Amino acid sequence: MNSVGVKYGGFCRVLYVVCLGQLTSFSMALMSFNSSLSANLGVNAPFTLSFFSYLALTLVFGSILLYRRQKLQISWYWYVLIAFVDVQGNYLVNKAYQFSSITSVTLLDCWTVVWVIILTWLFLGTKYSLWQFFGAALCVTGLCLVLLSDSGVGGGASNVGEEFCVKKVGRIEVITMFGLFGMLVSVVEMALFERKNLESVSWSPEVILTFVGYGIAGSMFYSLTPLVLQASGATLFNLSLLTADMWTVVIRVFLYHQKVDWLYYVSFLLVGIGLVVYSKTDKYSNELPKLEDGDTDQLSRLLPEEAVRV
Repeated sequence: MNSVGVKYGGFCRVLYVVCLGQLTSFSMALMSFNSSLSANLGVNAPFTLSFFSYLALTLVFGSILLYRRQKLQISWYWYVLIAFVDVQGNYLVNKAYQFSSITSVTLLDCWTVVWVIILTWLFLGTKYSLWQFFGAALCVTGLCLVLLSDSGVGGGASNVGEEFCVKKVGRIEVITMFGLFGMLVSVVEMALFERKNLESVSWSPEVILTFVGYGIAGSMFYSLTPLVLQASGATLFNLSLLTADMWTVVIRVFLYHQKVDWLYYVSFLLVGIGLVVYSKTDKYSNELPKLEDGDTDQLSRLLPEEAVRV
């Protein structure tokens, strides 16, 4: 292949990764919007909101897994751990909307990026270039501008674990088991902590629509997430999600005709440039070897020895 073809292929890959990341980010924005709207309607049921997303994933991808009749290639207890961490992360974010605005909750995203970089470096052996750090810094800077503009708009560790699993066995098994155990964990915690809250909810078409909307957006988000993780990794995934709050502002602008500060557009541009810089310098250095068929304890042996002992 000549140099022109290589450059064209590289450009297409960068465009694919960035667009896929933004589609995932937009689905997360829909989740945030429905969660915030649910809180504004007086509903305090963060575990129940997540439950419907996990249920949809289990029904759709579980049917595909059963049709294929394939055995699990990663032990089930690893999926339980990842699902548990994700459910708690969703709970904290959804719960935050009971007390804060979407703009304030955005601060969590900044720290997610930092922790994902640290975790992927420690446990997955990912090597980052100076250009990638520069791209990540541009994304976070863009997000800070959103916080400064304050347009008036009222789970990082699980992503690392999911990246590891997806690059080993593919997304069908991962999404199915992730959805199944996420649903089971949500049911247990709903029964323990949200039973009285659900009994006190004044059910209306608006409230029901927030649950349905969150379930659809959540299933989209979790279906697209493995594609981004396969294409690049958890760090780019979380960098892409920095624009989710910007997409939420767009949704509110169209629905409620709110005005947006000029810094908002600058921040969106900075995040976009940062994602392109990061994607352009990603050389698949974090690709992990495929697992062999019939090996039932692959994950513990492929993790660093220190991590297994912990």
